[in-house]
Amino acid sequence: MNLPSQWMEQAVNAFAKLPGIGKKTALRLVLHLLKQKKEDVDIFAAAMLKLKTDIHFCPNCNNISDLAGTLCTICSNNKRDHKLICVIESLRDLIAIESTNQFFGEYHILGGVISPMEGIGPEQLFLEKLIEKANSGNYNEIIMALNPNIEGDTTIFYITKKITNKQLKITTIARGISFGGELEYTDELTLARSLATRRPFENYMQQSE
Repeated sequence: MNLPSQWMEQAVNAFAKLPGIGKKTALRLVLHLLKQKKEDVDIFAAAMLKLKTDIHFCPNCNNISDLAGTLCTICSNNKRDHKLICVIESLRDLIAIESTNQFFGEYHILGGVISPMEGIGPEQLFLEKLIEKANSGNYNEIIMALNPNIEGDTTIFYITKKITNKQLKITTIARGISFGGELEYTDELTLARSLATRRPFENYMQQSE
């Protein structure tokens, strides 16, 4: 792609690094920004920069928090059920579940799943805090809401083996979500029903064997 300016080319290449953005789409975005007022572009650039400089992570659940070392808006909400944890892989899954308006407990974002093929082990996930909470006796139930695939099942199995609190109820979301599917692409009704009809982890494992 031959462009009349090296600065335009740099901007196009930067946009093209985003997932799902090709060179043609990147060029359209750059041309759009060129038409905007400088003030609007400054606001856009500042917002992107703040994503890296001003966003922090909740020490309790690994969700996004605006202030370093402080709880996120979900963990600090007194109206949530703080004896119920929904274990998920990513922030995208949190957003998907929140959009159903059917879950009112806490979340715990792992930041990925165990995947030996990709070199991701338990030590690279936000697992230590989860195991600590699970064994603390302060929670009644943990919902394993990981994507229904081999990596998700492996991660669930690893977590349950680390939980020593026998009084803790461990459930998984119902298989209204097809095996190999992803939570963020699941429609809200199916996801809501999967949460509502969750079942004991032991039953899930028996069916998987």
